[in-house]
Amino acid sequence: MGTLIAIGAAIAVLTGIGAGVGIGIATGKATEAIARQPEAEGKISKALLLGAALAEATAIYGFVIGLLIIIMLG
Repeated sequence: MGTLIAIGAAIAVLTGIGAGVGIGIATGKATEAIARQPEAEGKISKALLLGAALAEATAIYGFVIGLLIIIMLG
């Protein structure tokens, strides 16, 4: 039973990989957009920060779920 709990927690924490990849792609695209239109830097930066915050929130939720699985079922 303990092994299944650990596997479930590890899968829940894997959401951090998706968030990291998503933030990396978004940052690259934002950099390209700013390079093409420097006058739109403010709007692009605001959208990038909002998107990065939402992606990071999903990673934190996955981490919290992983901890809850270990604490409640462990």
